[in-house]
Amino acid sequence: MPWGPFHEQQIYNRRQDIHAVYGGQQQGGICTPSRHAVIIVFTGSSGEQHGYADGWSPEGVFRYFGEGQVSDMVFERGNRAIRDHLVDGKDLLVFQTRGREGVRFLGQFECAGYSIEAAPDREGNQRSAIVFELVPASADEAVHDEEHLVDEVELDVDLAGLRARALEAAQATPQVAGTAARRSLYRRSAAVRRYVLARAGGICESCNEPAPFITVQGEPYLEPHHSRRLSDGGPDDPRFMGAVCPSCHREIHYGRHGQAKNEALIEAIRQKEAPPGA
Repeated sequence: MPWGPFHEQQIYNRRQDIHAVYGGQQQGGICTPSRHAVIIVFTGSSGEQHGYADGWSPEGVFRYFGEGQVSDMVFERGNRAIRDHLVDGKDLLVFQTRGREGVRFLGQFECAGYSIEAAPDREGNQRSAIVFELVPASADEAVHDEEHLVDEVELDVDLAGLRARALEAAQATPQVAGTAARRSLYRRSAAVRRYVLARAGGICESCNEPAPFITVQGEPYLEPHHSRRLSDGGPDDPRFMGAVCPSCHREIHYGRHGQAKNEALIEAIRQKEAPPGA
């Protein structure tokens, strides 16, 4: 699955292909470019000397150790950026260092949760380490799982209730791990998506035309779009998420005037989300 110029499993030059384009810190494992809505992390065997042991769990979750070589890890700088990347409307990319070969793009991920574990620091002393639970970004999987979780969102709740739940779901990254982290991410996504689609009421929030067809579930077909992120995956602040028809969605991502169309959508959503009388 590609993300912008990057394709999974391909090798890139960290300095030329990543930092020359996006900026950000050229040393360390967490890169936080200031001018792009993306967080870039690097994993590799070199971290083991500092007590890091990144890797896949049996549940299909990538466990990524936070930054901080000595003493307890804290949610500052890069660690906060990873934890809050969905709240901040930023995509999360993971690369694996391959020595002189370069860095391999593992793909786009979403932080589903985190755990605090005892681990040695660079000096061999035990400390509290932050371990992030990163789930491969897959809108198709999230939508499929949403069908099984939608009852938890309660379809009979009115629009105001759906909005309150969506905002609550979007503003927190829970301290959970493994399967619980993955399911938590999908529940959060379901809550945000449900509200955004209900707010649209079957009308594309970009072109203001009716949804192109009705789904087998009897609902107007519209697609959620994250206006602050390059790609569409897990939860984002519903105040920056629109429900759009497939044609508008493709034009926003790939059209010549996609940026202007996205900015117009942001304004339309802002007006919808503005407090009464504002």
